[in-house]
Amino acid sequence: MRAVELIEKKRDGKELSEAEIRFFISGFVKGEVPDYQVSAFCMAVYFRGMSEAETGFLTRAMIASGDVLDLAGVPGPLVDKHSTGGVGDKISLVLAPIAAACGLRVPMMSGRSLGHTGGTLDKLESIPGYRTSLSLEHFRAALREVGFAMIGQSETVVPADRRMYALRDVTGTVESIPLITASIMSKKLAEGARSLVLDVKCGSGAFMGTLERAEELARSLVRAGRSLGRETVAVITDMNTPLGRAVGNFVEVKESIECLRGGGPQDLVDLTVRLGAWMLVLGGVARELGEAEGRCRGALADGSAWRLFLRNVELQGGDPLVCTDPGRGPRAAASRELRAGRSGFVRAVEARKIGVAALLLGAGRERAEDDVLPEAGIEILAMRGQEVRSGEALCVLHSKDSGRLDRAEALAAQAFDIGADRPSVPASLVLRELRDT
Repeated sequence: MRAVELIEKKRDGKELSEAEIRFFISGFVKGEVPDYQVSAFCMAVYFRGMSEAETGFLTRAMIASGDVLDLAGVPGPLVDKHSTGGVGDKISLVLAPIAAACGLRVPMMSGRSLGHTGGTLDKLESIPGYRTSLSLEHFRAALREVGFAMIGQSETVVPADRRMYALRDVTGTVESIPLITASIMSKKLAEGARSLVLDVKCGSGAFMGTLERAEELARSLVRAGRSLGRETVAVITDMNTPLGRAVGNFVEVKESIECLRGGGPQDLVDLTVRLGAWMLVLGGVARELGEAEGRCRGALADGSAWRLFLRNVELQGGDPLVCTDPGRGPRAAASRELRAGRSGFVRAVEARKIGVAALLLGAGRERAEDDVLPEAGIEILAMRGQEVRSGEALCVLHSKDSGRLDRAEALAAQAFDIGADRPSVPASLVLRELRDT
């Protein structure tokens, strides 16, 4: 069996066996299958797809490529949430402490920025000192004491996905549904979660641009979860407009802190509460969604989620003083306001263009080896439906130098559509919820 034969087989639209997929992934991890062949394999899958059985084989091969975290003895239901990637999506930072305050244990293994979408790890690491690389003992201790822990993939946990994730980012194969499914589910099963809530983003700022594609991915994820013995819910949510008002790294941490302290943008709070409610229902600590939403809002109102967030920051090496006083955090050396060229109503703020503009500022990666800038990002001042006057600031761009501001400014300007008529703004970002498929 040779790797090139399997690439050719998939290129020609044929189905791979479990043994063939295991051989390919095992060889990749051992260094016997080079990156360029894995990139070719990803491209073949992108164009030819995979059957449900192949997707399951790939997921299991990813899990088998490394260690599985043993969380035996950690008290409480183990429930996690995962997002397929969006612009301004800092929900995990708010949701994990809410769920923990309501009695769940949240073993969250997250990723870094991918294309125009942000990464939870990059946001957390913009808090000075915060460590997302923890030993198993430290991870278990944080789960027991705080109720949640936020980590990245180590060298030994799902190493195949960690390396393939980086290749997908730079080879235009991010949107492949089988590759997304295997990536998400392998991490979630390896981290020890027993139930999963999946936020499947849909729209211009998501990898799934249409509702049809988002539903296809949601069904794939739910079926994969069921086949692997995990109760799974997929919530399809609108990502045509950035979530909240902050896009970047530390600017999103600051907005998350606002939510945890009882404020924050309503769209962000409402969606976080809905996803949290599903987590509580799957974890068995609430009977139905209405009751669960009330408990989630209560954890924000009484400060219990905020206190757990601060304790988590401390346990993972971060500086809690930066959280209680965000003015101590990373600050951009260069900032610029983008102003409206006409008066009217903001009809749209296109998420993808804002996401790419933030990437150009340094909040994401143009190449796999790039570092992100913790201070880089965009603060949106005028949201969809808001009336603005000519010359009024629409957003503020932050980076380390004016050259990056120049690169991002024109694209950010294109994101704002201003017209004479006030647009309708949907009451909820939730488009569909799938528990059984």
